[in-house]
Amino acid sequence: MKREAVFSKDLQKKMITVVREFDAPLNLVWKAWTDSDILDQWWAPKPWKAETKTMDFRAGGHWLYFMKGPDGNGSWCSVEFGTITPRKSYTSSTAFCDEAGNKNMAFPMMEWHNTFSETGGVTSVKVEISFAKEADLQAIIAMGFEEGFKMGLGNLDEYLQMHVPA
Repeated sequence: MKREAVFSKDLQKKMITVVREFDAPLNLVWKAWTDSDILDQWWAPKPWKAETKTMDFRAGGHWLYFMKGPDGNGSWCSVEFGTITPRKSYTSSTAFCDEAGNKNMAFPMMEWHNTFSETGGVTSVKVEISFAKEADLQAIIAMGFEEGFKMGLGNLDEYLQMHVPA
């Protein structure tokens, strides 16, 4: 079954919410969101690629990656992990940065809260992204976040279909 991401914006709450279901078991979906080798296979919208420099998935840990375009140019991103409840949820703070992880404060910071649940072999992922200001939310939307994130989630769906046990 072809599943689509449900994307909504709440300007008053300065929040983007994305819900996507996957025909895959929770353990496999969780691993795809928390293992850098797998993230690098789906996180970026094609023909872009995510390339992890370092990742330490634990409370207080981080993920530093490069979002590389087909011409070799791109952007560095820093993700700092907050709370983690295995196979249920995690929080993180995300920022554009340089190769050393120094945040670029000219771009909006994002606070992510990802929750995972499974019913009957279908795993649902709910992503809530909060911003300090409505203008920050609008700036991320203007950068093509909705389209790019939906494409990345489609890449994840393709990855999962190839790795779901028969």
